Amino acid sequence: MPADNKNTFGIVIAGHGSRDPDGIQEFEQLVELIKKRAPQHIVSHGYLEFASPTIDQAIIAQLDAGTQQVVMVPAVLLAASHAKNDMPSELLAFAQTHPDIDFHFGAPLGLHPLLLQVVQERIVAVEALSPHTIRRDDTCLVLVGRGTTDPDANGEVSKFARMIEEGMGFGTAFVCYSGTAKPLVADGLRAAAQLGYARLIVVPFFLFDGVLVKRIYAAADALREREPALEVLKAGYLGVHPFVADVLIARAQEAVEGRAAMNCALCKYRVQIVGFEEQVGEPQRAHHLKVRGLLEKDVTPGNVNPEFAPYVPHSIEAESFRIIAAGRDWSTFPAAHLTILQRLVHTSGDFNAVDDIYFSAGAVETGIRALLRCKMIVTDVTMVQTGLKRALLEQLGIETWCGVHDNETALMAEAQGITRSAAGIRRAWEKFGNDIVLSIGDAPTAIMETTRLIREHGWRPQLVIGLPVGFVGTCEAKAELKRCLQVPRITNSGTRGGSPWAASVINGLMIDAVNQLASVSADLLVPQRLSKQSDRDSLITLL
Repeated sequence: MPADNKNTFGIVIAGHGSRDPDGIQEFEQLVELIKKRAPQHIVSHGYLEFASPTIDQAIIAQLDAGTQQVVMVPAVLLAASHAKNDMPSELLAFAQTHPDIDFHFGAPLGLHPLLLQVVQERIVAVEALSPHTIRRDDTCLVLVGRGTTDPDANGEVSKFARMIEEGMGFGTAFVCYSGTAKPLVADGLRAAAQLGYARLIVVPFFLFDGVLVKRIYAAADALREREPALEVLKAGYLGVHPFVADVLIARAQEAVEGRAAMNCALCKYRVQIVGFEEQVGEPQRAHHLKVRGLLEKDVTPGNVNPEFAPYVPHSIEAESFRIIAAGRDWSTFPAAHLTILQRLVHTSGDFNAVDDIYFSAGAVETGIRALLRCKMIVTDVTMVQTGLKRALLEQLGIETWCGVHDNETALMAEAQGITRSAAGIRRAWEKFGNDIVLSIGDAPTAIMETTRLIREHGWRPQLVIGLPVGFVGTCEAKAELKRCLQVPRITNSGTRGGSPWAASVINGLMIDAVNQLASVSADLLVPQRLSKQSDRDSLITLL
């Protein structure tokens, strides 16, 4: 067949069919959406059972339209008996009687990354309807599959649940089924309710409304009545969504091109997976280099362990800090604060920038220990993240995270009616708990969300740095942080600040951290073979 005809094939959307008119109506709405999103194709639809037109009628409609290449795509989620046997047999019968037509059979929707995003949207939307703020790690996700006699298809439901659980940070996920497989819905909900979580989110892993979806929601309502202290939320099913239409169109294209759907379709380094979006295209790195040949490495005094080498500034940077050190009287400031304060002068070009900087008692010492122990820095915007010194991050093995541009952050911001910066902070609270250093350099709303979570929900970041710049709500937010006695904090009282300031504070902490590690490592590294992790743990104890 000529290559230029590959983009004009006919698509038969093969549905299962339902006795519920709501399900039929939604299916047909999806078919119309597919027609709009793929206008170059002739699109027809048919049902396996319960409804009309039937699948054979849908194929005949393609032949009557003169289509020379027909792709049947099963509009089902998983490859069970319908997609493996029933629907292909319908197409095979026509292929035998119409040898001049090029027939193809596509894969079912499967665990496509876009479907993960649809479920993510459904979950975020139902969370926004609740009057309560509950952490995801105190929430149990209950994913309800259709249930089949095919264990592979049932296992795919569990895999999907696991990806949502880890990607969105749920405390756990529980899988049950509407029929055929166990546990059934009622049994599954009872078991999930006994796990001790504050909230259950019930998600039907179904394409459309119907008898079974209504039964799932009824079972969730019954559980809510039996367990009034447990919050039970009913998330939407996949439904008529552009992403669902796009997956079906993609499956048709794959069938024409003869491409098999391999498990790399859900590889977090290839496509955007919920919760791991930032890892798409991440370069390959060996993570074992620090321990390779470790027992043969010499860590005796006199041989510098590069992990504990002191910070050596560039010559221009060193000259700048010589000028800064001589440029004003620093004797009125605590010695522990000087690295940070002088870096703020360097960043701002203003010796007076440090006059209104506030450090809570022990903030610097706590921050250094937190960087070495927790190894996670969260920022409100990517500008802060970009301003951090890469060499120091790598030397200390510290990771950074900023969720302001993630898809889930945008969904949460819209659903909750908050800024993206505030939503990013809420996601950090959910994802990482207390073991972070938080650096805010742009958004006063990020500070306000931080202090709210600290006071109302017991969040305890190891250190909070709040130095946004601006005139709307900035001074008020910083004053609120200054009054937040529950956590160590660094802020100021004026309108000055910004992302470079917040990054400079972290850089100052990291410089002090590596210099302190270097200063004590010579005494610790005795002539014996020690692992680097044990070295670091001992150094942190000393610090």
